[in-house]
Amino acid sequence: MAMKEKPSDPKYVFFGGKGGTGKTTCAGSFAVQMAKRGRKTLIISTDPAHSLSDAYGAAIGPEIVPVSENLWAVEVDAELEAKKYVKQIQDQMLDLVSAAIVEEIKKQLEIAYLSPGAEEGAIFDKFIEIMHLMGKPYDLMVFDTAPTGHTLRLLTLPEVLGVWIQHLIDRHEKARNLMKASVKYDDILRKRLEDDPIIRVLTKRKEKFEFARGILTDSEACEFVFVLNAEKLPILETERAIELLEKFSIPVGGLVVNKVIPPEAGEYFQKRRVIQEGYLRDIQQRFSEYRIVQLPLLDMDIQGMSQINMVSDLMGELIH
Repeated sequence: MAMKEKPSDPKYVFFGGKGGTGKTTCAGSFAVQMAKRGRKTLIISTDPAHSLSDAYGAAIGPEIVPVSENLWAVEVDAELEAKKYVKQIQDQMLDLVSAAIVEEIKKQLEIAYLSPGAEEGAIFDKFIEIMHLMGKPYDLMVFDTAPTGHTLRLLTLPEVLGVWIQHLIDRHEKARNLMKASVKYDDILRKRLEDDPIIRVLTKRKEKFEFARGILTDSEACEFVFVLNAEKLPILETERAIELLEKFSIPVGGLVVNKVIPPEAGEYFQKRRVIQEGYLRDIQQRFSEYRIVQLPLLDMDIQGMSQINMVSDLMGELIH
């Protein structure tokens, strides 16, 4: 199978994979390499266990900060964004409902804040907010994502919830048309029905999902890079994840096989290296259509910009 060509000038690059494979180091190194090449790069961490600050040796938080020339960074705080997300929904809902049910609405939203999916929805809204910053001044956004399952739920939200919201709009439109027919001689009520605040809110939400889906499925502007180790479980998880992304038309561009034992590692690692070589052959066979970069197992932890700069030079194959 022929290798897929890399977008000549991607604007959005997502790094993901199984926890502990080295996503942050790879995403951070890639961002540094692109900044060195003159791209105005923003790296965004959405992993709840943020380690971008540690990797760069810099204070990075929920607000965008400069890290080096052409490089900025932000760590999205899921809990903070979830609180803001629920508050925004509450404000919208309280504008649409009668005073009699305000307290009930607040109670339900407090429950929603604690429910599964609240943080994904909040982070997704933050994604969209950040994506709108493209060109102001950034021309590349690199996402250091959470472990695979969390990320896949997040990236498939536009299609799943887009369909659901369209269904809500259709049902509400049908009800509104019936109401229009019943008040056809009452101009005031007809005018109120024409300017329906619920339709406005739902339509705005739908437009957000369409914007994100347009980016995520644009193979010229976006690509997903998997980071894995040469081991059985990461290989199988990566294969399943690629199948799901392709089902939702999200382009996969390449793989970074991290922590490859080098030949000079010595006799102690020899047996482990033989096993790893079998997995490396498996990776080449399973994922032959994608660009594959191997990064060696290093004899030190990657912390601070000097070490990140060293690793960034190894990312050239992923970029070319």
